[in-house]
Amino acid sequence: MDEKNRIDTLNNIKIFTGNANPTLVKKVCEYISIPLGNALVGRFPDGEINVKINEDVRGSDVFIIQPTCPPVNENLTELLILIDCFKRRQQLE
Repeated sequence: MDEKNRIDTLNNIKIFTGNANPTLVKKVCEYISIPLGNALVGRFPDGEINVKINEDVRGSDVFIIQPTCPPVNENLTELLILIDCFKRRQQLE
């Protein structure tokens, strides 16, 4: 892969995460020099998971880094909701 294609590929990557291990994701993003995507993964007052993607991901290669370490149910649910959010967003764009 030549340098131009490598740069184009890196510019096309977006990385997102849930709340499982923000330190890991920060280190990964620093290592590959790609900023973390702008998304809110929080909780509604009733405890349900709230995900909001705050940037355009159209035409991008989206990677979600979300370990499933304990508490497994919460972390896995966040991951599944993130995946669903991106799939639905892709269908709308």
